[in-house]
Amino acid sequence: MVFKNMDTNHFFCHDLPSFPVPEKGKILVTGATGYIGGRLVPELIERGYDVRVMVRAISPADKERWGNGKVEIVVADVLDVDSLRNALDGVYAAYYLIHSMLLGKEEFQAADKKAAQNFAKIAHEKKVERIIYLGGLGDTKSALSPHLRSRIEVANELMASGVSVTILRAAVIIGSGSASYEIIKNLATNLLVIPLPHWAKNRCQPIGIRDVIKALVGVLETNTTKDISFDIGGSDILTYGEMIQKCSEIFGKKRVFISLPITNIKFLAYTTSLLTPVPTPIVRSLLEGLKNEVICECDALEKILPYQRLSYAETVLRAMSREEQDRIHTRWSDAYPPAHELALKLSELIPPPEYTSSYSLSTEKTATALFKSICEIGGEKGWFNSNWMWQLRGAIDKVLLGVGTTRGRKSASTLRATDVVDFWRVERLEIDELLLLRAEMKLPGRAWLEFRIEGEKVKKLHIKAYYQTQSFFGKIYWYTFLPFHDYIFNDLIKQIAKKS
Repeated sequence: MVFKNMDTNHFFCHDLPSFPVPEKGKILVTGATGYIGGRLVPELIERGYDVRVMVRAISPADKERWGNGKVEIVVADVLDVDSLRNALDGVYAAYYLIHSMLLGKEEFQAADKKAAQNFAKIAHEKKVERIIYLGGLGDTKSALSPHLRSRIEVANELMASGVSVTILRAAVIIGSGSASYEIIKNLATNLLVIPLPHWAKNRCQPIGIRDVIKALVGVLETNTTKDISFDIGGSDILTYGEMIQKCSEIFGKKRVFISLPITNIKFLAYTTSLLTPVPTPIVRSLLEGLKNEVICECDALEKILPYQRLSYAETVLRAMSREEQDRIHTRWSDAYPPAHELALKLSELIPPPEYTSSYSLSTEKTATALFKSICEIGGEKGWFNSNWMWQLRGAIDKVLLGVGTTRGRKSASTLRATDVVDFWRVERLEIDELLLLRAEMKLPGRAWLEFRIEGEKVKKLHIKAYYQTQSFFGKIYWYTFLPFHDYIFNDLIKQIAKKS
């Protein structure tokens, strides 16, 4: 079986010493739209498992992403007990890949604990035989960050369920599209002088995404892993400073490292978010974990599943290669911001937005060429001549929110529904006909940007901006920026046609 944008040469589990056991029954994957879950699902299907994915809202991209109907999709929320009954019905094993770290500190700890309690209760009620949970690595005897402490509480709630639970505890996960990798890469490549706080000397055992997926699949296929917690890591133990230094060397960058007297996590998270694509809430959760040494205390899983673990340098090289080949299948931004999949859609607005701006031109270019050009906007290629205005808008968001245009995009050339394009997200996509982007920037209202191609011999290319607001300030905002639309959108539409 071959998935769109993913061929069998790029599955991770081909050298696992375990064997598939699809006869055991249906496998549920929670967090399937996230970074880890999105890569786990195709591996399970490739090995013959009957997979059900749990999402909070169904996207048109889900069926395409998971093999055009080869996966059962169920809508449920871990904070809604009744919806979990349907999701866990008839399930043999469930992967628990959910966390709420994008909420505030107190909120995510409470939400994580309640979610785990609900899931554990219904899993026991529905006679689920196994739960597999990916948690965080850290010395439980030391003062852990709120994020790591919450991961341990989740593990404890799941283990109290009466269901057999396997816990995998990982530190920093490195792979194309992972938040940790994009932070390290951007710091290593964008700064000539890299300041390091004193806790950057703490040791860490980073692990490659492919080794994480192998462990998740391998424990499912091995009965002796039931009711056990395993530490998983790569073959290297490095300080955080050494991780950045090695990354800069791999990218061929000579960097100067200096000690930084500032240790305030909130400040460091904010400044790091300004230099990387990753927003402040995610950076803060990751940086808080750096104050602890996170290395494997035992290698029990390596004896049960003896496959070759990758070194840190190998994981970075593979991430670079995947980026250069434009083959990033999942990215941290797939699940950011929180609940983005529940956002109101343009088609759901009744009445439709009152404020619109429309621009169009006729061209003899083919629909395929025009659509290809449309789908390459944003990211490193920018927004053509008006790119500075988009960058200014994104810079404002970076300062205010820690998120802006530098979120970039997953692929340099292709798009699918739910992908991020700078501070927009793809809401709807129809090949050679339509691309609809929903704004995720801070606005006193809701906004969309639509690209549409119509006509037969002579094509008509349209760009239309939609804006909905009910506040006085929101209306002032619209009329303030309206004069700039002529320049921005007329230039954009001309450049798309010219480039096609």
